[in-house]
Amino acid sequence: MERLQKRMAQAGLCSRRTAEKWILEGRVKVNGVVCTTLGTQVSGDDVVEVDGHPIEREEYAYYVFYKPKGCICSVHDEKNRKTVMDYMPKDRRIYPVGRLDYDTSGVLLMTNDGQFTNEMTHPRYHLPKKYIVNLQGILDKEDIRKIRKGFSIYQPAKVHMLETDITRDRCRFELTIFEGKNHEVKNMMEELGHHVQRLHRAAFGEIELGDLHPGEYRILKPYEVKQLKLLAQQGENL
Repeated sequence: MERLQKRMAQAGLCSRRTAEKWILEGRVKVNGVVCTTLGTQVSGDDVVEVDGHPIEREEYAYYVFYKPKGCICSVHDEKNRKTVMDYMPKDRRIYPVGRLDYDTSGVLLMTNDGQFTNEMTHPRYHLPKKYIVNLQGILDKEDIRKIRKGFSIYQPAKVHMLETDITRDRCRFELTIFEGKNHEVKNMMEELGHHVQRLHRAAFGEIELGDLHPGEYRILKPYEVKQLKLLAQQGENL
């Protein structure tokens, strides 16, 4: 059994919030009877109709995409810029799991599973995301201490220095965060007084790019999807 609005969202018709609105408006029937009660439970055998049309459960799809710089994480763009959808298969409805900035490259998950998206993006699941950061400026011991302990609005993160170039006042390091605020890495570094020159997401959970090149994607293996969901469950219990 599952909630009626979840069944509607999984069919690819709308978001859960929109589904709830349609239910309250009397547009939804279950087994031929109008249903206006939020939270109604339905089984796989129940027939659900919206505006008189039966809905079918959409088959889930999960991808890892190597997002290149110079495209946005959106299904459509009013400014007619290139989006991640320009690189993905057109035979099914999918969308990005969270966002990477226009000038940020790296691991981006794509799916049509709303529950999976929520588990991957909601802060309470604490999923690790590893970035390679090229910084104008050099992290000192106090910066690193703050990052590892957590400061301002930012939770504790892991940092591992890779390169330091004193002559050009630059450094490169791995940064693993466990939340997903907008522009988090860039804002974190700005608050420490440094400017991010280049940002690349190297891993989302245990998912890495492997042999993929910018603009390429592959289907996630079932065990990888299961592993990500397990990480989310473990993170929720922290």
